[in-house]
Amino acid sequence: MALETALFGGGCFWGLELALQRVQGVAETEVGYSQGHLPNPTYDAVCTGSTGHAEVVRVQFDPTVCPYENLLDVFWSRVDPTTLNRQGNDVGTQYRSGIYYYTEAQAASAQKSLEVKQKEFGDKKKIVTEILPAKTFYRAEEYHQQYLEKGGRNGAKQSARKGCNDPIRCYG
Repeated sequence: MALETALFGGGCFWGLELALQRVQGVAETEVGYSQGHLPNPTYDAVCTGSTGHAEVVRVQFDPTVCPYENLLDVFWSRVDPTTLNRQGNDVGTQYRSGIYYYTEAQAASAQKSLEVKQKEFGDKKKIVTEILPAKTFYRAEEYHQQYLEKGGRNGAKQSARKGCNDPIRCYG
């Protein structure tokens, strides 16, 4: 099985990661930081907004089981693509929405999916999700990895099993 890599920024990385973990054909997820200028950033540094990084989820997936477009569908279902540097209560440049591609095929699919999504909004709202080449991925601190599956801050574990559609509680 030849895995491919995808990278998405959709606000706080915990909820998006859990949603992507549940997708059939996703072999691995990890959260981290990308698209910034500071080498080896920490969570605290990223939260200052001065590093240029976004909180992201890196996904290893089997395209014969899970086409890239399936991941795009999950991404769009988890973000408000019309809010700049904000997702829900999370505000700051690190919470911007973005699709960061590794191949030209991913870039084309991402752009097409954005155009379809924009038609849903019509002229009422403009999508501000960025579509850019993926920069270096820096893995986040271990306590952030599979955070919601491990129980979040309240110890309330959430299922990452494939096909699970339980509501995702962002902080556990």
